[in-house]
Amino acid sequence: MPTPHVETVTIDELDCWRIRHNGAELQVARQGAHIFSYQRDGEQPLIWPNPEAVFKQGKGIRTGVPVCWPWFGVFDRNPESVKAMRQSDQPAGAHGFARTARWELAGTELEGDALRIDLGLPVPAGGFPGWPHQVDLTLSLLLDEQLHIRLTSHNRGTDTVTLSQALHTYFAVSDVRQVQVEGLDGTTYIDTADGWTSKTQSGPLRFNAETDRIYLDTPAQVSIVDKDWQRRIQLTAQGSKSTVIWNPWTERAKAFDDMADDGWQNMLCIETANVLDDVVTLAPNERHTLGVSITGIAL
Repeated sequence: MPTPHVETVTIDELDCWRIRHNGAELQVARQGAHIFSYQRDGEQPLIWPNPEAVFKQGKGIRTGVPVCWPWFGVFDRNPESVKAMRQSDQPAGAHGFARTARWELAGTELEGDALRIDLGLPVPAGGFPGWPHQVDLTLSLLLDEQLHIRLTSHNRGTDTVTLSQALHTYFAVSDVRQVQVEGLDGTTYIDTADGWTSKTQSGPLRFNAETDRIYLDTPAQVSIVDKDWQRRIQLTAQGSKSTVIWNPWTERAKAFDDMADDGWQNMLCIETANVLDDVVTLAPNERHTLGVSITGIAL
């Protein structure tokens, strides 16, 4: 069996880890425990390789798997129970603070033929600024024939905590206009690009305009079918009942300084999430794990 290898590298302002195991390479930034590259030898990348991504301290990386926690998206769009957890008059950045916080490498070990990497977010004394709760956060990565991502929240405090969250994954596709997402037929979704209206998915999801949808009560498994690359990216979720699907299309992409104007063509976000009514409420000493397993399968 190949020897697992973890190498420390620096990309611009950020410390990162390059991990090779069993014919796959995974790259993770210490800031945000942010996976920004995942590829198996001889195959197309599974994570969108955004050439314009910025690796700066305090700025989220626009690719890979941003960890959105302890709230998702625009703060004021979160349920009251999530907003009540924050105690600050300062503006709340989108997607919470975990994605720009400095994580620690807690350990690596072999589990059979798989390599496990554990990353932890230390809780400062008194809790995080504006969010004074004792919740330990661990991101566990298991690398075998798939990539398994597990985000575990453990409430070590004495008060109940409510949060929303997402693994905001940017997938690589040949051309988003030629792919489709399967597994959501008949599912209700909120179309945030059309005034937050409620709709029902009919058949596979295809893309011909800006897409920003929150699918509710979703099945555990969905997939991206990419005929040009002759593959299916299969996603299997854990601890999640909501799935967010996003592509900025032409005009939104032009507004981003860390995405090429045509970058939208080769990416598609499918986010394993707990959002809207699908929030996570943790009693003292309770844990919750949000997870997704990712694999590429030849058509």
